[in-house]
Amino acid sequence: MNPERRREIARKGGASVPGEKRSFAKDRDLAASAGRKGGEASRGGGRSRNNRQG
Repeated sequence: MNPERRREIARKGGASVPGEKRSFAKDRDLAASAGRKGGEASRGGGRSRNNRQG
């Protein structure tokens, strides 16, 4: 897919979701909490890469 077509599609991102359904856009604390929770779940919870076991 050419870069212009990709940009066109990217510009539409989220446009189909009505504003009242965009909870993270309205609530910064909720967004931060979700990001923190996702980071911990992905084992990214503040650990450096050098300290990983495995």
